[in-house]
Amino acid sequence: ELAPGDELAFGSRRAGARAYIAVSGGIVADRWLGSMSTNLMLARGGVHGRALQRGDELAVGPAPWARPGLVLPPTLRPDYAERVLRVIAGPQAERMPPESRRTLTSAVYTLNASSNRMGYRLDGPVLEAPGEELLSFHLVPGAIQLPSGGGPILLMADHQTAGGYPVIAVVAGASLPVAAQLAPGDELRFEEVGVERALAMRAAQREGLDSLMTVSM
Repeated sequence: ELAPGDELAFGSRRAGARAYIAVSGGIVADRWLGSMSTNLMLARGGVHGRALQRGDELAVGPAPWARPGLVLPPTLRPDYAERVLRVIAGPQAERMPPESRRTLTSAVYTLNASSNRMGYRLDGPVLEAPGEELLSFHLVPGAIQLPSGGGPILLMADHQTAGGYPVIAVVAGASLPVAAQLAPGDELRFEEVGVERALAMRAAQREGLDSLMTVSM
């Protein structure tokens, strides 16, 4: 918990790609499509649609009752150091030859430096998913697209709403927090699981977060 006048500083990055500060009452900024978050690509929302600059001042909303110091037990936290993302088969997984499907879940991939919040470009073995051209269809966070060049792209928080590349796999929701902490140059692997296990992982994660809400009420 921070008191008025406290100063929060960060040193060099030791692990992960992002840190989070919880502001009681929330940050009040430009609202766009029901959200106050910033979309830098479209220059909308947040602080005039741009990244924060030195000297910016942020306003906060009315502070609700809050209880600082609540933390998830270590057993309920994602294992950020493992860097194994659980995936379920995508809608075009059957397009992949058996060799490519085995490669997807056995090879090590590296996050390309050109990656961003829209998508992670992954360097590693080239994959194949031949077939006729697809009509564009709805996309979700965690979808792994495979362009014609054979280099997979993992869609993240700012992903586009539709696309026509084959989706060969989808990262389970419970693994997305691990993916969000990857930085360029980090290595990762994929492990295929069934829908039932993916849902169970998500339910366990949700139960842990809900336990914090119950304690704070």
